[in-house]
Amino acid sequence: MALRHAVLAALLDGEYSGYQIAKGFDIGVANFWHALPQQLYAELAKLEKGGLITGREVVQQGRPNKRLFTVTDAGLAELERFAADTAKPSFIRDDLMVKVHAADRTEADAVIEQLEERATVAEAKIAVLTPLLEKLRGDLDEAEFLRVGARVGPYLTGLRGLSFEREQREWCLRTASVLRARAARERAHV
Repeated sequence: MALRHAVLAALLDGEYSGYQIAKGFDIGVANFWHALPQQLYAELAKLEKGGLITGREVVQQGRPNKRLFTVTDAGLAELERFAADTAKPSFIRDDLMVKVHAADRTEADAVIEQLEERATVAEAKIAVLTPLLEKLRGDLDEAEFLRVGARVGPYLTGLRGLSFEREQREWCLRTASVLRARAARERAHV
């Protein structure tokens, strides 16, 4: 997947500024695609130049003007093509996992601290995703929303993000606990 597809998907619900897209990435799309704001702005320029999105300038008083973007028919066609392509399997590429893998031969305290920090970050993301999913559902319970909700895609990716963050938090806390117990046992035998 290219960043272009994530940006096109982020624009499906309407007209947004680059700033709004960046905020949307931070809250929702970041569950499955990470991009820095400068990457998003560069991609918006490429998409507009390629005719996949269109932008219009909005004049603001007392603030810089802003551009609002929408997906064009060509952009929707690109998303259709992308959706029809075979999805590549996902994989984990995580430096913390390498550190845990080597924890038997390295100082565990720094790794334990990083695991606990990662668990705290996961907890913060859970605290953002939970009310976001509730807002997307509105007055419907989850089963009803999944059956009749207008835009179920963002909800489903939010569910995956929530599940991932919960699992991440639990794994980090459990791993930190195991490493802490093993380090204490080793110190006791020295």
